Amino acid sequence: MKKLFVLGKILKSDANAIAVVGARKMSQRGRRLTVKFVKELVKAGLTIVSGLAIGIDTVAHETALAAGGRTIAVLGSGIDIIYPYQNKTLAEAIAKSGAVVSSFTKGTKPLGKNFLARNRIIVNLSLAVLVIEGAARSGTLSTAAWAANDGKEVFAVPGSEATDWLIGEGANVANTPADVIEYLNAPNHR
Repeated sequence: MKKLFVLGKILKSDANAIAVVGARKMSQRGRRLTVKFVKELVKAGLTIVSGLAIGIDTVAHETALAAGGRTIAVLGSGIDIIYPYQNKTLAEAIAKSGAVVSSFTKGTKPLGKNFLARNRIIVNLSLAVLVIEGAARSGTLSTAAWAANDGKEVFAVPGSEATDWLIGEGANVANTPADVIEYLNAPNHR
């Protein structure tokens, strides 16, 4: 993995992490599902990794913090440029009890191509990827593709273009948080 620049701390326990990703333009259903899944994943001792984007990522980070869990935000910019700017306060809260990380040097602007690289770091920091919802063409699918290419399990909540497509391609169906937790706790996974 590339060198990471870190605000906050990455702990040994963060090796037990899951990426939670999804739509920037999330539905109310997507918000509810993110809260439901993240609360249970945190309760099971998992660190939540996401990309600090508006939408599902923001809700995943906020829910992890509210539940007393750990979360890691991965930036598509330098560690000194929080993007999107409206998540600056959230990033500061994450850095106090988790970590904000970037593979980009200070001063790197949040260019579109950087988010594809960011998605790979999200996968590298996680045991598996959970996709809550997404559009047919989205960065969410690039995160799932990185996971599949790295031999990591992809879980998808049925009910959106992206997740239904992923399930059709062989992703694990995640109807409940237990579907994900049981897989990660299985002896053959460790």
